[in-house]
Amino acid sequence: MRSTKAIIDLKAIRHNLAVAKQLAPKSKVMAVVKADAYGHGIIQVASALPEAEAIAVACMDEAIKLRESGLEKPIILLEGFFSDAELQQAIQFDLQTVVHQAAQLEALKQLSGSTAGHKLKVWLKFDSGMNRLGFTAEEFTQAYATLRHLDCVQSVNLMSHLACADDITNPLNNQQIDAFRRVIQSMKGERSLANSAGIVAWPESHLEWIRPGILLYGCSPMVGLNGLAHKLKPAMTLQSQLFAIRHLKPGDKVGYGATWTATEETQIGVIAIGYGDGYPRHAKEGTPVLINGKTYPLVGKVSMDMLTVNLGRDDNLPLGSKAILWGEGLPVEKVANFADTIPYTLLCGVTSRVQFEWQE
Repeated sequence: MRSTKAIIDLKAIRHNLAVAKQLAPKSKVMAVVKADAYGHGIIQVASALPEAEAIAVACMDEAIKLRESGLEKPIILLEGFFSDAELQQAIQFDLQTVVHQAAQLEALKQLSGSTAGHKLKVWLKFDSGMNRLGFTAEEFTQAYATLRHLDCVQSVNLMSHLACADDITNPLNNQQIDAFRRVIQSMKGERSLANSAGIVAWPESHLEWIRPGILLYGCSPMVGLNGLAHKLKPAMTLQSQLFAIRHLKPGDKVGYGATWTATEETQIGVIAIGYGDGYPRHAKEGTPVLINGKTYPLVGKVSMDMLTVNLGRDDNLPLGSKAILWGEGLPVEKVANFADTIPYTLLCGVTSRVQFEWQE
């Protein structure tokens, strides 16, 4: 069996949830497990978080998958419902829904009076400056009044989303926090504004509910930092093995396009992982790979099924040595920097060819 694995440490995820709770001790937690829990396994992760008061997903398919797995705690649809049929499913599966546009509001009006006693808990979304989803201030006030009078709505909570919370120097953060507080000041309902970066850097955004996402998986949400800066633990360790070693002379070239040339006698290690497994093809020369506790630089282009590292004259590495691509001992943030991307894309991009193992 191919040795490429993603080891998911569920204890680390619970530890990271505890860190979020320490940072916002007065807030309840809406744990974000969208996109297959950022590539970590939506059912396994959601089931491993009994301390989270609610679970948040992006779409109906994710919510139904969790309900059918036996998850009973509150589930919030962050993008809301997409159709009348999905609105009926929200009732059927006892889901809470975000309402962020007029079409959803109209669908709830049409539903009112025909729910046979079933009522929805709604999160009304305010566009505080991200300009992606949500109502403007005037629309928000009108939508709130409408929802409060619909007999299909059990309760109305209030939310918005921070666009630049990962950058503490960006003035938009305070502008958004102030705008949200102004528009909701006379409204009843629990409030949620803080994403992972808000939890870490903006305590005034914590309110009644926080929404940790990338933080749960051990990554820093802040620009230029990694999870260790916040005492987080990596949840995913992507690993494979050294399965071949090549001895090169000066002038020998490596890989597709012959983009790397040896300047001295050296050894090239071949690792059984590539972009077919989700490792970024555009990772730059020098991207670190951890083999038996020591880092070696990537050389040559990443192939579909393998990549190559420069071992130098280190002849102490046996074939079969474990290679860590990111995770324990090698922060995924560091690899993301070498690939000109963010850790989210790496974690979400691990493919189905990789064997997943969940550890308690």
